[in-house]
Amino acid sequence: MAATAMVAWIRCASNTLRVNCDARKYAISFGRSVYCSSSQRTMAAAGGGVERKTAPYGSWKSPITADVVSGADKKLGGIGIAGDGRLIWIETRPEEGGRAVLVKEPINSDDEPIDIISSQYAARTLAQEYGGGAFTVFQDIVIFSNYSDQRLYKQQIGGGCPIPITPDYGDSLVHYADGIFDHCFNRYLTVMEDCRQDLLNPTTSIVAINIDDETIQEPKELIFGNDFYAFPRLDTTGKKIAWLEWSHPNMPWDKAQLWVGYFSEDGLLYERVCVAGNDSTLVEAPSEPKWSPAGGPTAETRGILDLNVQYWTSRGWAFVDVNYGGSTEALFWPGYGREYRERLFGQWGVVDVNDCCNCARFLVEKGMVDEKRLCITGRSAGGYTTLACLAFRETFTAGASLYGKKVYFLWKMEYKLLKEKENNGDEKAYFERSPINFVDKFTCPVILFQGLADKVVPPEQARKIHKALKEKGVPVALVEYEGEQHGFRKAENIKFTLEQQMVFFARTVGHFEVADLINPIKIDNFD
Repeated sequence: MAATAMVAWIRCASNTLRVNCDARKYAISFGRSVYCSSSQRTMAAAGGGVERKTAPYGSWKSPITADVVSGADKKLGGIGIAGDGRLIWIETRPEEGGRAVLVKEPINSDDEPIDIISSQYAARTLAQEYGGGAFTVFQDIVIFSNYSDQRLYKQQIGGGCPIPITPDYGDSLVHYADGIFDHCFNRYLTVMEDCRQDLLNPTTSIVAINIDDETIQEPKELIFGNDFYAFPRLDTTGKKIAWLEWSHPNMPWDKAQLWVGYFSEDGLLYERVCVAGNDSTLVEAPSEPKWSPAGGPTAETRGILDLNVQYWTSRGWAFVDVNYGGSTEALFWPGYGREYRERLFGQWGVVDVNDCCNCARFLVEKGMVDEKRLCITGRSAGGYTTLACLAFRETFTAGASLYGKKVYFLWKMEYKLLKEKENNGDEKAYFERSPINFVDKFTCPVILFQGLADKVVPPEQARKIHKALKEKGVPVALVEYEGEQHGFRKAENIKFTLEQQMVFFARTVGHFEVADLINPIKIDNFD
C-alpha cells in the first residue's frame, strides 16, 4: 500500500430548485473509492509484460476524462406524446452551448432522435429562474417557451416555423410554464410569471392565451391573487380545472391548497372550491415530495452512476455525497418524512454545516482519509454550505463553491427555509450565517466558479468574497463564465470547472501532480 494517504472530497448534496425537483436524507452515501486499499496502477510494458507503477491517491490516470464527463452531461427533461404515439422530450446539449432542443422519437430505434425546432430556438423557460414545464404537445402541435425571448411559440411537428403566440414585452421579463391545451375554448392555459414590476417578487397567475388565429393578444388572467400557482389541469370534459396554490412563507410540499374551478360558457371561472389543504389547524399539503419533490437546500443525492463522481474516484479520490438534515425524498425514491425535512427549517447554515463536518470527522476517525487534506465543494445551496463550513468551522483544508450563495438571503421560493420559526425571521441570524460577512474567518484555499448571467446568485457576491479573501492573503481564485446562469450548461465550461477544481485541490492541498495535461489557472496569494 502506498504511503500517500487518501484525499477526501466532500460534496454537498444540493443543486437547483424547481417547483418540482428532488431531495433526500443525511445518511452518508459513500463513493466506491472510499474503500480503495491500494494506489498501485498497472500499465502494459514493451514485450507484453506488465509494469507496476505506484502513484499517490488522487493522481491516477483515468479513462474518464473531463471531455467524457462534459459530453455525457446531456440532460433529458419533460415528456410528451405526439399524435402518432411517438415520444417527444427536451435534450439539453452541452456541445451546443447548453441549448435545450425539442426532439422526437425516431421510427427506427437505431436512429437518432429527430430535432423538432431549428438551431435558432431553445425550449427552456425561466419561470422561478429554475424553469421546468417548458413545452406541451397535442396531436401534431407543440407549444414551447423559447429561451432567448421567453415568448410562447406554436409549431407543427414535422414541418413549418414556430409562430409566436404571446406578446414581445422585451428583456424576457414574462415567463410561462406548465401549460395545457383547452380544446373547449381553443386556447392555452398556463402559469405566467410577470417580473416587469418587481424582479425579486414577481406576480404569478394562471392565464388563458389565444391560439385559434394568428392575432397575438394579451394573456387573460383566470386565476390570480396568491403568491404561487402550479399544475393547472383540466378534466376530460374541459368544464373543470384543478390547480395548486400556496403563499409565503410556505413551500408547496409543506402547506398548499388544491382547488377546483368551474368554467362558465364564456370560459371564465364562476365558482371555485378548495378541496384539500384548507384546514388551518393542520400542517398538510396535497403536494408531497414523494410525488412533487423539493429542491434547493433540500435536494437529495442518490447512489446512481454519475460520471461527475467517477471522474474523481477513478483517480483515487475518496468521494462522499452528504444528504444532510433537511434533505428529503425524491420521485420514486423512499424518503425520510416531514420531521426529518423540517430539521432544516430555521437552521440552514447550522444543520447542514454540522452534518457535513461530522461526516468528514467520521471518515477521519475510521482512518479512511487524511484529515490534513479534506476538501469540500457544492453547487448553489451546497455552495453556500461549502462557504459556511470554511468560514465557521475548521474541518476542511480547501473548498470550491460553484455559483454558491454567499449571503443568507430571501429568494422567493426559498423563503420558508430561511425563516426562523421560533423568532419570526431574526435578521441577526441572517447576518451571522452569511459567510460574506465573516471573511476574516477564512483561512484555507478557496476557488469560486460563477456565471455572469446568474440572477439567483449575482456575480457581485463572488467578486466581493474573492476581493476580500485576496486582500486577506488567503489563496483564492475566481472563474467567471460569460453567458452562464445558475448552473453551467456549456460543454467547455463543464470541462474547465471539473479540471480546475481537481488541479486546485491537488496543488493547494494534495501536493501532487495530476495525471491529466491541464493548464492551471493563477491562484492569488499562491502563485
